[in-house]
Amino acid sequence: MISTIKYSQANGKKLIDQLLSRSKLEQPDVQSKVNEIIADVKENKDKALFKYTKLFDGFDANESNIRLTKKEIEEAYSLVDDELIRILKRAADRIKAFHEKQRINSWLEPYKNGEMLGQLVRAVEKAGVYVPGGKAAYPSSVMMNIIPAKVAGVEKIIMTTPPSKTGNVYPTTIVAADIAGADIIYKAGGAQAIAALAFGTQSIEKVDKIVGPGNIFVALAKRSVYGYVNIDSVAGPSEILVLADESADPVYVAADMLSQAEHDELASAILITDSEELAENVKAEIQKQTAVLERKAIIEKSLSDYGAIILTDNFDDAIFLCNKIAPEHMEICTKEPFCLLPKIQNAGAVFLGHYTPEPLGDYMAGPNHVLPTGATARFFSPLGVDDFIKKSSIISFSQQAFKELGDDVIKFAQAEGLTAHANSVRVRMKKL
Repeated sequence: MISTIKYSQANGKKLIDQLLSRSKLEQPDVQSKVNEIIADVKENKDKALFKYTKLFDGFDANESNIRLTKKEIEEAYSLVDDELIRILKRAADRIKAFHEKQRINSWLEPYKNGEMLGQLVRAVEKAGVYVPGGKAAYPSSVMMNIIPAKVAGVEKIIMTTPPSKTGNVYPTTIVAADIAGADIIYKAGGAQAIAALAFGTQSIEKVDKIVGPGNIFVALAKRSVYGYVNIDSVAGPSEILVLADESADPVYVAADMLSQAEHDELASAILITDSEELAENVKAEIQKQTAVLERKAIIEKSLSDYGAIILTDNFDDAIFLCNKIAPEHMEICTKEPFCLLPKIQNAGAVFLGHYTPEPLGDYMAGPNHVLPTGATARFFSPLGVDDFIKKSSIISFSQQAFKELGDDVIKFAQAEGLTAHANSVRVRMKKL
């Protein structure tokens, strides 16, 4: 089911290449259909949006029923277990507290010669949050996408999610969105919802940024509208990499690997260790635990295609391979995990110690669980407050400060052949 690999540069490179090839985004037929939907919604607005909602979701949407009502929100609370509501509120408080620490302020620094430089920090005005529907509800994802926008100060947060044929939305999705602070919830999904958020329709306002996961149609639609609006990223399948030594409990390690393998047949779960005994015990434990899990077929396919137990001779090789893979989730299950932390260059989120399993980060810890996948942790960060703000530079020069740089600016502009630039400064210098 899961293979054990003795580490070598060749094997390491082969595994990385295999992981990066998991994406299914290069699908011309799907992209063509997505482009058609986007163009239709851009041109025909609500008419096209309602048409595709009927076609794909079976819901006969119109201007009077596409927006979730206050009554429907109240009803959702009555359908969700009180204990789960308590847990959702506790999670929201922790997520908010973590993201509050990410906030940055505008600044302006004056100099003695009359020069002032600074930065103006402002939230985007409107953010669109896409929430998948389908066969399951993921209230944790709802909160992880909405709360950073709320903390950033986004004026209006608009959520879209696919409805059932009767126009219903999962009650837990609604409650999570309300707790997190969504301002408006629309019953719309797929590429048509992304297009509506990007270009606006009579019912749905155009936003400045779109975040949130979705199927291949949603992912390709987000990629296609980038530039008209900003997006968070085009997310790939989930990943976990566990770096462990002989102190790790094979039961824990196996359970953590399986927690990601159950997501998707394209999910990846990898153990890197220098302990042959741990490797053998984890492999046995994976087989034992998989046998009783509900999503056994998905797990077995995931582990067979994209799972691995990698044995290294030393931890230098292990760290090298970890940084090459740049995993979405990385667990360090060693005697002294904090000693290894300075060596980690590329990871979406790092979980330190034997009692910090990845699902803590998914639900209750507080840091965002929307993380870079497919080795993009080399240059991308987790979703956060920064994703919902923009920065403007502030520049102000007094006469004296201007004179000190004027001649240099003229020569710089002339070196680039931009004589009008040089002239803009020269006319002022002449008057001085």
